[in-house]
Amino acid sequence: FSGGKDSTAMALLMLENNIPIHSVVAFDTGWEFPAMYDHWRLFEQKTGLKIQVLKPEKPYTYWMLERPVMPRGGPKENKQVHRIGYGWPSLRLRWCTRWKCSGIDKYQKQVGNAVSCEGIAWDEQHRAKSIKSKRYPLIEWGITEKQALKICRNYGFEWDGLYDVFDRVSCYCCPLKRIGDYRLLRRYYPEQWNQMLEWDAAMNPNRGFKGYKTVHDLDRRFACEDRQTKLFNHKPINRKEAI
Repeated sequence: FSGGKDSTAMALLMLENNIPIHSVVAFDTGWEFPAMYDHWRLFEQKTGLKIQVLKPEKPYTYWMLERPVMPRGGPKENKQVHRIGYGWPSLRLRWCTRWKCSGIDKYQKQVGNAVSCEGIAWDEQHRAKSIKSKRYPLIEWGITEKQALKICRNYGFEWDGLYDVFDRVSCYCCPLKRIGDYRLLRRYYPEQWNQMLEWDAAMNPNRGFKGYKTVHDLDRRFACEDRQTKLFNHKPINRKEAI
């Protein structure tokens, strides 16, 4: 249960269809939007289900900025620290997802014969994996992302407007988003954007956030775009006013 529209709609439909739910399991990365934590609490209030919130062994900022990283190969006793911190997650090194999945898998193993239900919508069924211990109820029922959001809103879930800004909601600092999402994040959620700038500045070396660009590189790009927008959208003044 990420708390996004798809996992929320899945849980609601499971309740509607009287499908037994042993646990609603969420993994708290610490990188969620504040409105998502509010949504988790509202979900508990409306459904009566208690969310089992899992947390990483150490904060994600530790793995990103502080953990000593040793080079691969060779005897351990001869190794020296290669760098400090994994840096931003990437397609090649999704350490954030690894911790999340391992935490949920560990919890699932404590439950005998558990089946994990994941909220993947019908129009994203390419993401589903054929595993006996997994089910994808939204795919089974043919529920699209658009329908999932409508179901949630019918129950009174609004996420304080997150889905009015973004098509999808994940960790606010996820480097796998589209460029346009960062532009919107900077505009509408400056507190989270400034936090990303702070972490970005603390990385040494900084291998980049997305496409070898740092968050600061993106910030300069967006600032330049803002200046251009103001310039070309400004109401022209006549020569008399200029004088």
